[in-house]
Amino acid sequence: MYKTMFGASGFRKGMDLYFQRHDGQAVTCEDFYAAMCDANNAHLPNFLQWYSQAGTPTVKVTSSYDEGSQAFSLKLSQEVPPTPGQPMKEPMFIPVAVGLVDSTGKDMPLTSIYSDGMVQTLSNDGHPIFTTVLQFKKKEEEFIFKNVPERPVPSLLRGYSAPIRLDSDLTESDLYFLLANDSDEFNRWEAGQILARKLMFSLVADFQQQKTLALNTKFVDGLRAILQSTSLDKEFIAKAITLPGQGEIMDMMSIADPDAVHAVRTFIKKELAFQLKDDLLAAVTSNRSSEAYAFDHDSVARRALKNTCLAYLASLNEPDVTELALNEYKSATNMTEQFAALAALSQNPGQVREDALLDFYNKWQQDYLVVSKWFALQATSDIPGNVVNVQKLLAHPAFDMRNPNKVYSLIGGFCGSPVSFHAKDGSGYKFLGEVVLQLDKINPQVSLTVIAK
Repeated sequence: MYKTMFGASGFRKGMDLYFQRHDGQAVTCEDFYAAMCDANNAHLPNFLQWYSQAGTPTVKVTSSYDEGSQAFSLKLSQEVPPTPGQPMKEPMFIPVAVGLVDSTGKDMPLTSIYSDGMVQTLSNDGHPIFTTVLQFKKKEEEFIFKNVPERPVPSLLRGYSAPIRLDSDLTESDLYFLLANDSDEFNRWEAGQILARKLMFSLVADFQQQKTLALNTKFVDGLRAILQSTSLDKEFIAKAITLPGQGEIMDMMSIADPDAVHAVRTFIKKELAFQLKDDLLAAVTSNRSSEAYAFDHDSVARRALKNTCLAYLASLNEPDVTELALNEYKSATNMTEQFAALAALSQNPGQVREDALLDFYNKWQQDYLVVSKWFALQATSDIPGNVVNVQKLLAHPAFDMRNPNKVYSLIGGFCGSPVSFHAKDGSGYKFLGEVVLQLDKINPQVSLTVIAK
């Protein structure tokens, strides 16, 4: 948040002063705060509440536009939930980075803001400003942007400028618009995640009522546009097309339904793979490389996008895709891509899966950490009846119940698979109970850790 408020150069000035004052000393958060403020000649009232007040603030935002005065208003209110020992909370100092997006998808230049009886003129040495940071310090505040020629779509909390929960009045259409146009990659990703969660909750309700599942075409088109973009960072594309996890969705449900969430997420993944197959195949092909492994951003981004697209395609369980994944596995020049191809092949039961898993183990059996990844990959699989496979792996020569990391990879990994662990027949719970009884005799601390996770 300091960097958000002071910028990169201001943050560096604060760091330099902090080390100048305190290098080699045992100091406090207050000392760091003082260095940041002194270096930037700033005063941040109630900012230290972040260090002394428990709980995550929820910020509600409502917007309105007055065409006659060309003024766009954002009304913000904050609430910090009561926590043990702190039933009453004071307002926090929350930096909210904001931009306004016009109807063509372009950022609007910001000229002035009216708040708390004062007008602040925004300038940057004559250059236009497209993002500003609102200093939200009270329980409720209103910020009015002047000289706004049309009603914009607000891009709120850009760059995740504060660790809060945001509750805004953005409509579903606004979210699709931001998904397609926002220049801030975090907000573009967040818009997609919100839409995906809404879609998943809606389909879970349909599944529970035994209705036919159908995918929103606007959601498909939104992801297609991102996938086809030549200007977006490839690592961002990989993250933007990734669906929220099953655990995340279940955590947000009043009564978790693992089977329904798994069925819905599987449906969405397969349907996206089917409708976007050509684009996904093109992404795999265009991001394939035979060059030596390199650890730089472009290479990491290329691998991330290729591997994400391959995982989508593998959900189709079609012969041409299986052949593609097998070729990627055999031709991989590094662990990242080979393991990703193995994970794709492991999505579907069959001889190809078993052969690939055996080949990988034979190749890497001398590497302790890689074998742990190999165990975890199989343990977390959603293939039907996976508890039987995990039980067999307990007898594998590379598994040792006395080794905590092997236990966490195999048994902990299995418990982290919602569909397998929470199987309706109770087989997942029974398996864990039996293993914990064995484990408790060997290492009670590890058995406790497995249960706690």
